[in-house]
Amino acid sequence: MKAIISPEPLAISSSRALVDVELPVPVPGPRDVLVEVRAVSVNPADAKVRKRTRPPGSSPVVLGWDAAGVVVRVGNDASRFSVGDEVYFAGDLTRPGANSQFCLVDERIVGPKPKSLDFAEAAAMPLTGLTVYEALFERMHVGRGDASLGKSLLVVGGAGGVGSMAIQVAKTATRATVLATASREESKEWCRKLGADHVLDHRCELPSQLSDLGLSSVDFILCTADTDPYFDLLTTLVAPQGVIAFIVPSTKPVDMAPLHTKSASVVWELMFTRPRFQTSDMAEQGRILEELGRSIDAGHIRTTMRDRRGPISARTLREAHAQIESGTTIGKIVLEGWS
Repeated sequence: MKAIISPEPLAISSSRALVDVELPVPVPGPRDVLVEVRAVSVNPADAKVRKRTRPPGSSPVVLGWDAAGVVVRVGNDASRFSVGDEVYFAGDLTRPGANSQFCLVDERIVGPKPKSLDFAEAAAMPLTGLTVYEALFERMHVGRGDASLGKSLLVVGGAGGVGSMAIQVAKTATRATVLATASREESKEWCRKLGADHVLDHRCELPSQLSDLGLSSVDFILCTADTDPYFDLLTTLVAPQGVIAFIVPSTKPVDMAPLHTKSASVVWELMFTRPRFQTSDMAEQGRILEELGRSIDAGHIRTTMRDRRGPISARTLREAHAQIESGTTIGKIVLEGWS
């Protein structure tokens, strides 16, 4: 099968950063489904894993943990899907990714592809959808429906992949006031179209912008950007008994003391935790993808794909990685089809 590998940690400007190869078609394990990949989206996680230092003698890495395709084979103990089913998934960071014509994935973390989306549109949704559902409802415990009435949620980095999904899910499933940060006019307009009640400019002072809206603090904060530049600021913005969720690990010690008097919490979200540790509730990710699919098909949530490219190849993936690393991407980049 055709596949794209990362042979070694290299800058994306190198022609060897991502390389086209031929690999054997993998054989499903007991709970696996083998998916013929039709489209993949590119996330910051892809670039981070590509650049990560690896032990000497490590095998090349197949990246890509956001995909949509068709089931072509199922494991002996797999029962959720049948050959021919159209599915979407984010996969497992500890296994080869979906930058290959065929990909193995545990059926418990797979969802039926939303019927209203084509493969490219669907491939943009799983990783960010899982991240947002887990962050909002499992880590931060934002109340659904009227349970969040009168509460506020701030999404830092509203125009990115996770931020684009967070705005929509919060507006669909909660009654909270949704605020998002963005800087460029194009990014701000994107956030508004997705439903943000207010858009703040993260290049300017956030406290004064909140004050202009009549807010002194925010109940829930989801930071989709790097943690280090925002940690101290967000501890001042979070409300008493509020919660801040981060999705990027900090690289230096952080000061938790300001949160003590507020009885405020900091939580971490990584949607790869369940498959990585084979948690007892791993199948919850399949359920979340089913719920997300229903919301999409009902017209409540739209695809966050904003850049459709193809075919899937080392060249097009290098271009997509370069765009991701520029820090200016709005929504999701998706590649579809094989040459």
